Amino acid sequence: MHSASVVNGTAFHPSTFILLGIPGMQDKHVWIAIPFCSLYILALLGNGTILYLIMMDRALHEPMYLFLCLLSITDLILCSTTLPKMLTIFWLRSHKISFHGCLTQMFFVHAVFATESAILLAMAFDRYVAICRPLHYTSILNATVIGKIGLACVIRGLLFVFPFIILIERLPFCGHHVIPHTYCEHMGIAKLACASIKPNTIYGLTVALSVTGMDVVLIASSYVLILQAVLRLPSKDAQFRAFSTCGAHICVILVFYIPAFFSFFTHRFGHRVPPQVHIVLANLYLLVPPVLNPLVYGINTKQIRLKIFSIFTGRG
Repeated sequence: MHSASVVNGTAFHPSTFILLGIPGMQDKHVWIAIPFCSLYILALLGNGTILYLIMMDRALHEPMYLFLCLLSITDLILCSTTLPKMLTIFWLRSHKISFHGCLTQMFFVHAVFATESAILLAMAFDRYVAICRPLHYTSILNATVIGKIGLACVIRGLLFVFPFIILIERLPFCGHHVIPHTYCEHMGIAKLACASIKPNTIYGLTVALSVTGMDVVLIASSYVLILQAVLRLPSKDAQFRAFSTCGAHICVILVFYIPAFFSFFTHRFGHRVPPQVHIVLANLYLLVPPVLNPLVYGINTKQIRLKIFSIFTGRG
């Protein structure tokens, strides 16, 4: 009786999963880890610098920079949910992760990604208010309102992603515990199950379309309104200055959504794409935005660019 319950328990939920890393490239893991580690360090330094500059300079305590703070915090968490474990797999051959540890990683990967998408939507609203309602900009988007928007972004991410845990908990695994990936994500775990995963697939697609897809639609709508407002400005110089304030945000949107959607669609419909490509893309869409976002804002935002320059020249 005892042995039967142990067998049934093992069949239902394994105590640990094995993360293979990149299948077929295990002999190259040591070398592959070097560029990923370098990018991770750049992400930590870049976002840490942005946070330091904004917190230390009261002149940067404006709505746009407070939203940028939220974005940098989210970026730091996003890349830190996967990269440390991936590096231990590649360098220390530490492939094991507990069942609940795997679910925890999965939860944070998806929740933080959804939160960052919401923050990008909030930043689009910030640009809309700045250009279309400039006289009321600081009164509409004061620190309290920004704090509430940030909290709403986090709560939305948590609420939409929490059902993933319930959907995985209900699945039996029949001893399957090897995940051909560098981190735990919803469908990667679900595909190991020895039962129907149709609810997982339907809910996963629903979340992707209703959350991330809706964010993209609303961001696009806000920029249509911004474009209409800018084109009504009397001079070309005023139009250029208005467009230039949106440049960094547009670049960040493209950096975030293009790799994510490319990875999403190749994972579900690109059956001829090698699994190694899927896994590298899945890692890049979590790592590239945290690396590039500080660079984009550092280059395109005059105040941050001048502050960095003053620090390096000893004038800060």
